[in-house]
Amino acid sequence: MPDKPSAPVRRDRTKSAPTPSREKSTHEEGEKRGLFSRIRLFISQVIAEMKKVTYPTRNETWTYFVVVIVFVTAVMAYTGLLDLIFGKLNALIFG
Repeated sequence: MPDKPSAPVRRDRTKSAPTPSREKSTHEEGEKRGLFSRIRLFISQVIAEMKKVTYPTRNETWTYFVVVIVFVTAVMAYTGLLDLIFGKLNALIFG
């Protein structure tokens, strides 16, 4: 009897290292960076942070989508029901 294929192993999604502190990325005390140096530093830090991003899997994305649609539908139904009730009440009182 052939073995059933096992579920895919999930990889570890934790950060591998802490974000470098601001002190490590600046020049010596009292020295200010130039405009282009600060822009280059900012872009390099953005790239370093984006490398740490973990994107949801296809199944996780679908689950999040369904949860949002169900929640929005429930809130719409609740709000619509309240609107209907208060509209009828308004018509009875002032109609």
